[in-house]
Amino acid sequence: MTATRAVVVFVLACSLLAMPAAAGTNSTDTGADTATLTAAFPDPVARGDPGEFVAVRFEEPTNATGWTLTDGTTTARLPNRTFDGEYAFSTTPEHAANHTDLPVAELDGRLQLADDGDRIQLDDGDATVDRARYRRAPTSELRDFESEAWVPIGATAYEPRRTDGGRATAFVLPDAPDRTVETLRIADERLYLAGYTLSSERVRDALVAAHERGVDVRVLLDGAPVGGMSERQARILGELHDAGVEVRLLAGPHVRYSHHHPKYAVVDDRLLVTTENFKPAGTGGMSSRGWGVVLDDSEAVETVADLYHTDADWRAATPWPTYRDGRQFRSGEPALGEFEERHTPAEVAVDSTTVLVAPDNAGEALEGRLETASERVLIQQVTIGSRDNRLLRAAITAAERGATVRIQLSDAWYVAEDNAELVAWLNRRAESEGWDLRAQVDDPDGYGKIHTKGVVVDDAVVVGSLNWRAASIRENREVAVVLEGDAPAAYYAEVFEGDWSDDERRSVPVGIPIAAVTAVAAALLVGRRIDYGETGERIDGWRS
Repeated sequence: MTATRAVVVFVLACSLLAMPAAAGTNSTDTGADTATLTAAFPDPVARGDPGEFVAVRFEEPTNATGWTLTDGTTTARLPNRTFDGEYAFSTTPEHAANHTDLPVAELDGRLQLADDGDRIQLDDGDATVDRARYRRAPTSELRDFESEAWVPIGATAYEPRRTDGGRATAFVLPDAPDRTVETLRIADERLYLAGYTLSSERVRDALVAAHERGVDVRVLLDGAPVGGMSERQARILGELHDAGVEVRLLAGPHVRYSHHHPKYAVVDDRLLVTTENFKPAGTGGMSSRGWGVVLDDSEAVETVADLYHTDADWRAATPWPTYRDGRQFRSGEPALGEFEERHTPAEVAVDSTTVLVAPDNAGEALEGRLETASERVLIQQVTIGSRDNRLLRAAITAAERGATVRIQLSDAWYVAEDNAELVAWLNRRAESEGWDLRAQVDDPDGYGKIHTKGVVVDDAVVVGSLNWRAASIRENREVAVVLEGDAPAAYYAEVFEGDWSDDERRSVPVGIPIAAVTAVAAALLVGRRIDYGETGERIDGWRS
């Protein structure tokens, strides 16, 4: 090698060594087997950022005498002691302990993690053990350097819980308008209701009556529904509180998820899970097509009861009197009406149940199930969003392998145009590829709109609150159950096929309903102010 070439190689090598680590990754010079930077918490809610910490995992017992953490500007020394396992290091350990379950050790010196991004370095004397970097920090979120993701402080990590199944009552709305309330009325010991909104007077009456019988009744709802809380809901929650029912709303700077969006109730040793909100339209009004199930499955019940306590005991769960202080609520009237019963509730045997929770595991679990479907995938959703939606892509993968795929989306005016465009693209793609895949926008008969978040996959059915939009999967608290077995799958498949075939009998060119929807929407907008709810769901007076 010539001298000139040797110099070039040396300079390039030095340049590579000097390059900073990529955002959110670790870069180790020495001691990689000794300790690793695992996380950083740069932006607590409190003024002045008390409680900042950096997490370090020690792979073996390590004496940290002489070790330091630095951001390049400030430096703090680790305690002169031996560490084994993962620890959080902070200059304000008494505050940091409120934000992590890790043991907290106090740093000596100053370590000021910048909210707009910083580099962190762990040194053993003059040797660098590990480096990590993050970009702008969201308030009250932890940077996990190993997953390269921001995670809300206190976020849970539930795994899918599969049980041995049991008996269940399958039902749909609006066909079975009394099933939800009747299930709540049978409570003898405990009744934990978790939802997005609650504005049904019948649900209120069932909760109050249970409390008066000595049942432990608790309510947990979203504190920031899109469009704001209605005066009707505020009145009902106030009446529940005055009657002695515990009412909490997830609100304020410590919320872990964008929305608390599940629709379930733990009723003694039974579990009610639906796709519908606890409002008139979702518990018997004619507005919504939805799916529901009441499970007699002790493992599933206790899994969801544990989730309820985990969410209701979090610091963001604000008591009603504190929440309502100084707030304004919007006006509105409920959607009421009657609908003929086409699908009666059915007692079905469930071979096994899997409880899914978002954002913890639901997206990944459902994606995997769709990708491996071999026979059929029947999807009924309000909307899906983009062509790149991960669950839609998984359903397309099933179609590519030869499965029958049917996708039915809502014609609600706030999603109709987007849904029509996606449906047209799916049908064109399926025709060109020769897939057994068809999609359509619902043309409802009797009920007002599709509000279902359901899918039948081979001999299993998924029922719950999980919308297919990316934000619902990644950012919302959602709960769904996967029911394995011929009977539950057959029940919901029959409902789906009835709605689908009704659409085929009434089918008209796509452009006509879209134009009509647009005209009606324009007229409504002129007549009154309209707000939007979950994933664009209209939550004005008629749909409360």
